Amino acid sequence: MATLKKALERKIPRWREEIRSLVKEHGDEQISQVSVRQAYGGMRGIRCMVCDTSEVPPDIGLMIRGTPIGELKDRTPEEIFYLLCTGDLPDKRALSALGTDLNERRRVPTYVWKVLEAMPKDSHPMCMLDTAILVMQRDSEFRRAYSEGIRREDYWKPTLEDALNLLARLPGIAAGIYRMRFKKGKRISPKKGLTWSENFARMLGIPDKTGEFADCMRLYLTLHCDHEGGNVSAHASHLVGSALSDLYYAVSAGLNGLSGPLHGLANQECLGWILQVNERFGGSPTDEQLRKFAWDTLNSGKVIPGYGHAVLRVTDPRFAAFREFGLKHFPDDPILDTVDKTYRIVPEVLKEHGKAKNPWPNVDAASGAILYHYGLREFSYYTVLFAVSRSLGMCSQMIVARAIGSPIERPKSVTTRWVTDTVGAATPSGDGKTALVSKA
Repeated sequence: MATLKKALERKIPRWREEIRSLVKEHGDEQISQVSVRQAYGGMRGIRCMVCDTSEVPPDIGLMIRGTPIGELKDRTPEEIFYLLCTGDLPDKRALSALGTDLNERRRVPTYVWKVLEAMPKDSHPMCMLDTAILVMQRDSEFRRAYSEGIRREDYWKPTLEDALNLLARLPGIAAGIYRMRFKKGKRISPKKGLTWSENFARMLGIPDKTGEFADCMRLYLTLHCDHEGGNVSAHASHLVGSALSDLYYAVSAGLNGLSGPLHGLANQECLGWILQVNERFGGSPTDEQLRKFAWDTLNSGKVIPGYGHAVLRVTDPRFAAFREFGLKHFPDDPILDTVDKTYRIVPEVLKEHGKAKNPWPNVDAASGAILYHYGLREFSYYTVLFAVSRSLGMCSQMIVARAIGSPIERPKSVTTRWVTDTVGAATPSGDGKTALVSKA
């Protein structure tokens, strides 16, 4: 931790001064406008918050501290976390120090297992993970430091401690939940000398003689690490953290959002569609069969999961990385073959259909198929894998937010009456007495 902490101690004063100067000189300049459609449409596209760890330009895709994710696909999660926190990739010494620090913190408290063992046997894996994180709140270094009167400019230091403690424990907790919830046998202990993702893969217990599955986990945890600050999980975490709730509360809030079917469940829905195709045709379909199946899906009023994105207008580079990994290691897999054919055929179908703003695949179009190949077929667990990775982003965002002194988040809400009056619109009934817009 000392090396990462020292790197942050060098950078944080510069970050603070840059932000102070920016606000002082340009604080009244406008950077966004809000339409009625955006206000009612989930705030889509409104520029109203700052996230320095990552961004998603529509024509490029995810960039971590200015570096396209495709250029980071061979990195480890430890390197990614260091980059998210500091803006720099670690050198060998810093990477070794971070790995050692995480290994020293990885022991999961006994009380966590006792709580998980007391839960109903059919509890959802995400609920189990969330419960484990919340019960560890008693160990929060930030909570202790705040109660002792720590200075505001030092809030980031115990937050860093909390982040490292939580991240170190997460692979063991998540793997333990997998083995407990799906009756895979006893928990598997971590092994000295392995990286964060290698130990995670080992503790899951998936057969892996060649180390290929461990490399798959490394790639998965790297690609899902962060995705701007406005997605549900990141924003929920930031919102709760802005109230000076400690990191355990904040990450828990983010994971509660990630659990929703419109956010973290997309990969299993995509895989479900692919499996449905293969079941229908007794294996990988022909191009014409797949084209017809895609049209049948659209004509039935459904969407083709995995295609389209709220921000992107190009093929998601994370999809490209997964596809490349699959074609390298198991090109003859019938599920991957259907994923690849879908990539060739569906965008053209969607273009012809004319309703999709972005006909290109997102990361979920491939990630589930990769996991499925290696025998990890418990769909309800997929979001836990997503959560372990996204915790890298949520933790780093909170460290940076505390470092630059981000205030509590408190946007101004308005009523439908205010909106109708402001835009000069007539009320639906014309008498101003409808339930939503009445003055009473």
